[in-house]
Amino acid sequence: MPDAVRALVADDDPSSRFFLVEALRSLGLDAQACHDGPSAIAIARQEAFDLLLLDCRMPGAGAEEVLAALRSDPDARSSDCTAVATSAEMDVKERQRLLSSEFSEVLQKPCNLADLRRILALVQAGATTSPLLDDAQAIATMGDAEVVKAMRTLLRVELTGLYQDLDALANNPEALADRLHRLRSSCGFCGAAALGMQTTVLQRHLKLGHSGTSVPLSRFRRSLLATIEALAAEDPA
Repeated sequence: MPDAVRALVADDDPSSRFFLVEALRSLGLDAQACHDGPSAIAIARQEAFDLLLLDCRMPGAGAEEVLAALRSDPDARSSDCTAVATSAEMDVKERQRLLSSEFSEVLQKPCNLADLRRILALVQAGATTSPLLDDAQAIATMGDAEVVKAMRTLLRVELTGLYQDLDALANNPEALADRLHRLRSSCGFCGAAALGMQTTVLQRHLKLGHSGTSVPLSRFRRSLLATIEALAAEDPA
């Protein structure tokens, strides 16, 4: 990568904080640390990070509170970056709740370098673990595999046109928001899960008028192209 990925580690446990920062640095990241939730919010508002590692149970504000504060702040420079929740204790329901509140992943402590490499891969790939094409979701929605196939043919045409128009739309937020509204439904019908997620994130970005980062649009563009390629591979004719 031409520029180091920037990471903020927020954890009130000194040992965990030290390990995470040093391990991330060993992987080539520019990592810094803070010890509580309010500090994490203040730093991430002022500086642009690519990755937030947020402990679930910090003094002042836990991971969920920190992320909610940043996501709702149109001026926060790290409002749309990849966020990962960390915890030494985690049950299935808590994990599901965290993933549904816009965390890209949940990391159980103690963790190791392999876990952090996986997290770094999320950042580089656009921060979503959703499949490009979820056949089960599409069939559950449409009820028939042949109908899904026909819908995906139409989706491929729609996405190709959107990709060609995206640079112009980036300068017209109102027109982009209108296209995204229609696209979100199409993604749901066709099981385009990853693109649907990035569409939702970009819609929120536009609605709140976030000015600190272009990360959501960049991730959306990558997901859009990857979905086009997946559709082409599925039906090359």
